[in-house]
Amino acid sequence: MKAPAGTAPVATPLVLVVDDDEGIREALTDLLRSVGIETKSFGSTRELLDAAPSDRPGCLILDVRLPGISGLDLQAQLARNGNTRPIIFMTGHGDIPMSVRAMKAGATDFLTKPFRDQDMLDAVAAAIDKDMAQRRDAAAAKEVAALAATLTPRETEVMAAVVKGLMNKQIAGLLGISEITVKLHRGNVMRKMAVRSVADLVRKAELLER
Repeated sequence: MKAPAGTAPVATPLVLVVDDDEGIREALTDLLRSVGIETKSFGSTRELLDAAPSDRPGCLILDVRLPGISGLDLQAQLARNGNTRPIIFMTGHGDIPMSVRAMKAGATDFLTKPFRDQDMLDAVAAAIDKDMAQRRDAAAAKEVAALAATLTPRETEVMAAVVKGLMNKQIAGLLGISEITVKLHRGNVMRKMAVRSVADLVRKAELLER
């Protein structure tokens, strides 16, 4: 399917599977490919870390107990490096404290082996949706930041006041400038931020705060 004119094509999702059990890796690969999801599998966290990084949307299916760096330790390492790829944990030795630690650290799901195929497919679908939503938000925030960078310091002050709901007269008093000058700056802000309403401006300002 071609992307609409003027938009970048969306990359095909890729699911990364890490488990030291070759049979489980193969079973998961076959399961995901049966529904059209591309996968790459690794026998350890070190194999994953040594592989070329992928910027494609998707998720990571990660066993908790692995040789070398454990799944939970890898989760912490990826978070420190700013990697927000959603993680689905699986384990044959799971316990409540372990699952709580994983979920608190941002895991999207925690499945105990043996799990139902449909439970894994549902978890993967939710994780991929989450990753793609995060990527859309990040792209939108980057675009808004580029627009905001074109504002002058005074226009930035006016935008902040407008977003707070202040009227032109109030902004004039706050900044010590005339109301006519406020109107001029406000018009520049709306044009440079590519918005037609205060509501649109507020939404873009919220993206800057994330």
